[in-house]
Amino acid sequence: MSRIVVIGSSNTDMVIRVPVLPRPGETVLGGTFSVNGGGKGANQALAAARAGGAVVFLGRIGDDDFGRRALADLSAAAIDTTPCIVDPESPSGVAQILVDERGENCIAVAPGANARLAPEDLDTVAASFRAGNVVLLQLETPLATVQAALTRARAAGCHTVLNPAPAQPLPVELFALVDLLTPNESEAELLTGIAVSDDGSAAAAADVLHRRGLAAVLITRGTHGVFLSVAGIAGVQQAFPAFAVNAVDSTAAGDVFNGCLAAALAEGSPLGEAIPFAQAGAALSVQRPGAQGSVPERAAIEAFLRAT
Repeated sequence: MSRIVVIGSSNTDMVIRVPVLPRPGETVLGGTFSVNGGGKGANQALAAARAGGAVVFLGRIGDDDFGRRALADLSAAAIDTTPCIVDPESPSGVAQILVDERGENCIAVAPGANARLAPEDLDTVAASFRAGNVVLLQLETPLATVQAALTRARAAGCHTVLNPAPAQPLPVELFALVDLLTPNESEAELLTGIAVSDDGSAAAAADVLHRRGLAAVLITRGTHGVFLSVAGIAGVQQAFPAFAVNAVDSTAAGDVFNGCLAAALAEGSPLGEAIPFAQAGAALSVQRPGAQGSVPERAAIEAFLRAT
């Protein structure tokens, strides 16, 4: 099995569960508070590991209790964290998350050391840029570092997956370095200018991205499922319906999806099989509160798929 190299952020999530999300200037009482491991990079690394992947993680953390706890939790999941860099000049990243009774959330992030992950830091994970490995990235670290990682991974023959979250404009030359792009609806709209509301608009957005050099685009649509578009002579456009579950917290559902997807791809699964596996992982995660605390084990994912 190929290894999965995750390069990205590590945060500590401070979560308040509230009856409803507050409007600007409004205070909402009656919440409960918890502290959990988070950060899109660390979440995806943990999801890939629990889904059965052999994972290497590179991130930059502060020399503080939050950072030490983050590394300990990832290491306990058999993730190789030796490439991680401890930054004595910046605190570890933190996120404040509000979650309402329907499971919807809003998030504010103070990136801390994540914002200092630099292209030269990639040297610590250079040995893992090998042909056949899956390299998974997100956008909670500097774009220059993301692009440098994609460049090195592509040159080494790795399979590159970019989850373009949080949403931001991307340089055109970056798309040619990505084998699979995994935006959600709002991220796809920001990148293409097309509001994604159904399979037709998802296909139109994917076509824009194909013209920019992307071979494969996978648009996640929450309760509306996943839309896959693969360009080329043997092109494919396929919608995958979502699993119906009772969601209590959607925090990190996208991260769980991407981590499980990477694990399946590293095993050699085709996208048509990897996507339902990743959807099952995300469906399980939204039924539990928190980010890393909601990440399912492989056995649970397989049991869920057998039962559906």
